[in-house]
Amino acid sequence: MALAWASLPALANAQSAEQEPLPAPVLRPSPMLQEKIPEAARNLQPAYVFGDSISGQADVRAVIEGNAELRRSDTIVRANRMEYTVADDRVQAEGQVHINRAGNVFDGNRLDLEVEAFRGNFTDANYRFLATQAHGDASEVEFLDRERSIIHNATYTTCQRDNEASWEPDWVLKARSIHLDQGTQVGYARGAKLQFKGVTVLPIPVVSFPLSDQRKSGLLPLTIGLDNVSGFEYTQPYYWNIAPNRDATLSSTLMTKRGVNVGGEFRYLEPTYQGKLRLDYMPGDRLRDRDRWAYGVLHQGTIASPFGALGLNLNLNRVSDDNYWRDFTRRGETNRLLNSRLLPSDATLGWSGQDSTLMLRTLKWQTLQDVASPITPPYDRMPQLQWRYTPLNLGHGLDMTVEADTTRFEADPTLTGQPNAQRSYLSAEISRPFLSPGAFFTPKLKLHASQYDFDGALSNGMTSAARTLPTLSLDSGLVFERETQLFGRNLLQTLEPRAFYTYTPYRDQSMLPVYDTGLNDFNLATIYSENSYSGHDRFADNNLLTLGLTTRLIDADTGAESARFGVAQRVRFSDQRVTLPGEVPATDRLSDILFGASINWTPQWALDAAVQYNRETAHSERTTVAARYSPGNYRTISAAYRLQRGTSEQVDVGWQWPIRNPWASEDKGREGGRWYSVGRLNYSLQDRKLVDTVVGFEYDSCCWVGRVVLERLQSSVTTSNTRLLFQVEFVGFSRLSLGANPLQSLKDNIPRYQPLRQTTTVPSRFSNYD
Repeated sequence: MALAWASLPALANAQSAEQEPLPAPVLRPSPMLQEKIPEAARNLQPAYVFGDSISGQADVRAVIEGNAELRRSDTIVRANRMEYTVADDRVQAEGQVHINRAGNVFDGNRLDLEVEAFRGNFTDANYRFLATQAHGDASEVEFLDRERSIIHNATYTTCQRDNEASWEPDWVLKARSIHLDQGTQVGYARGAKLQFKGVTVLPIPVVSFPLSDQRKSGLLPLTIGLDNVSGFEYTQPYYWNIAPNRDATLSSTLMTKRGVNVGGEFRYLEPTYQGKLRLDYMPGDRLRDRDRWAYGVLHQGTIASPFGALGLNLNLNRVSDDNYWRDFTRRGETNRLLNSRLLPSDATLGWSGQDSTLMLRTLKWQTLQDVASPITPPYDRMPQLQWRYTPLNLGHGLDMTVEADTTRFEADPTLTGQPNAQRSYLSAEISRPFLSPGAFFTPKLKLHASQYDFDGALSNGMTSAARTLPTLSLDSGLVFERETQLFGRNLLQTLEPRAFYTYTPYRDQSMLPVYDTGLNDFNLATIYSENSYSGHDRFADNNLLTLGLTTRLIDADTGAESARFGVAQRVRFSDQRVTLPGEVPATDRLSDILFGASINWTPQWALDAAVQYNRETAHSERTTVAARYSPGNYRTISAAYRLQRGTSEQVDVGWQWPIRNPWASEDKGREGGRWYSVGRLNYSLQDRKLVDTVVGFEYDSCCWVGRVVLERLQSSVTTSNTRLLFQVEFVGFSRLSLGANPLQSLKDNIPRYQPLRQTTTVPSRFSNYD
């Protein structure tokens, strides 16, 4: 170990007037500035001492008087006087002692410390941690090693001191002792009490709390609520940090009118697979006089195989009864699918090779029926086997895809009105794209052959059916570009006309049942498709030409798209004859006109619009206009107007915005002492009523955040759920909630909502370097 001594001479760096001024220094990143010093290199680090006067013996002992300072590795000690012994790497200091170790700061009166081992005692000390800016006072700080310490008769808070002499923290944890472990980023307080605004809100003999955003085991904030169906509710969750790649959350809920519900969620993450399991169980629910349960399994992974890559995906969901979605609207915050009336259980085993993929799938639905509004259950796939071949190097610029599929469709025929069946099909398509910088032309030919074998006879006596259909499509377009300026910006404007023609001859498909087919949405994407239907039970007899025009404005400096405008319309050369049951065939030669616009002129503003205009009625059949303004962090306003003529007309507004000084700048939205208004209103102009309502306030007091939110969400045509949610979050410590979590409600309902005091980056030790 090397010991370097240095006194503090008066430095002079005068420069004559004749000399040229030195160039400004340029800072460059250095590989020597390591966030963490490797363990092997620590013992090789020299110790440096500075002071007004130094006495002692080199490499043995040094006594520093006046402005004493010692530096070694990532540790700095300053004091009025200190004595350093080289053999045991020990420093004894007194008088305004200051320690900075990797950005964590301690100040006190007397220190006895083994520097590199960081083992010793510090009396009458105060401290501040870099990662959380938490600070406090203690009668003594006992350093156990570089990661662990014990603070005796301690206080702990993240509230930052102001210039007022009478300043007191809004919240503070007072404890007989606090054990801090920077390695696990967990603190343990014994004989503790939590005070908020001078009032003890939580006396606790032992409590653990995080020293960073890392996960830790322990009790999570309890939930208390009142419900007009369940009565008084009390929920206590417990988080178990099993391993870095596994954790579990266990909870029990007491409902005074119904009973006790227990539940849990287990998550895992491995190099080749990941997933989570969810289970809820309520024995003897007094509301329904039966046991209630629900489970969900989600798994994604690959399996090592000598035959190629195998993948296994599971998505399993089941509940105990048809009323579960209605009675447990709040239980599904970790698995919202369990609140749906259609619950899939889907298992897929897949194999992929160089040019081929093979899939074996089973899908079984649980349909939760309601007498007031019954729904037709979808078909189960028991099972589905599919092979897909896509050669990568076919040659001559050709692209080809071959797909073969056989699926067993099963459901209750008394509910579906048609027999179950085995459907098999073979589909092949080949295309030849011709591409150039200013144009493209892609002819495509597709052939689809299908075979149906029904369990029972159709109304015409058929027990099987077959169909073969060819489809021809021609896709072409041009791209023109020019440089232009608009509002002082250099832009590249494009003009992109496009023509798409598709032809499929007529085949009578009216007697074929419908198992997985639906009508595609009519928009600027599907208008350039060969088939008007999804699935494989209907192929429209299309003889269509689609003409479209798109223009884009691209920032010449960044390449970002600032605006896009498009228009398209179909020309029908023959009447439509193939339809789904209940669908009215199209006979108009010209379709509705589609208009679309997307403007992102600045990162703060965004506008999207889509209009389907009917020439005959001179009205829009569907209109969607959405705008967003987000000038900075924790400031966003969004509004949308949605019209579907004859069905619905709604206005949707969402926001998060400061109330005091709303236009003043702030440090990334983290200014303390500020109120925010948050909410989302969804109003039906047709029904003249609010459909969904989420309104509330947030208060950011620097070291704690308060939220109160009123939530009213429509669950059906005639019923809605109303909740009043409260939450107090002690920044860097914990959250206490009354009712369900309002933070989750705000995230779910407000576009681009940002939680207050959200940690973005972990500070470097060099950001607090002495």
